[in-house]
Amino acid sequence: MFHIFFHYTLFLVFDIVFTGQVFSYPDSNLALDLGLLFLMAILESVRLYLGTMGNLTEEELPLGFSLFFTAGNVMLSVYFLIWETYILRADVIINAILLTLYGLEAVLELFTIAAFFR
Repeated sequence: MFHIFFHYTLFLVFDIVFTGQVFSYPDSNLALDLGLLFLMAILESVRLYLGTMGNLTEEELPLGFSLFFTAGNVMLSVYFLIWETYILRADVIINAILLTLYGLEAVLELFTIAAFFR
């Protein structure tokens, strides 16, 4: 999943740079979009670390925190899907794919947490 998110982050950086060159991108919105993108990258790395550690040690708490960070990243992904300054068709497609993957991961994390409670 890290490789997919790395490509997503790289795509959004290039997308924001592209739209900043083609359209008049307000400076405050540019800073907000880039700041939220880097916040999302940090949350994603923490989420993946906690999920991996929780799965390897078969503990519920790290997986629960990973699920919490998944919800945070879903909200940030919805921001980039709906409220970003300029939304291109490519943004809609890549965010829909990312939200689908987050939904699948959340379901799998819930099943894994339930399996560890036995």
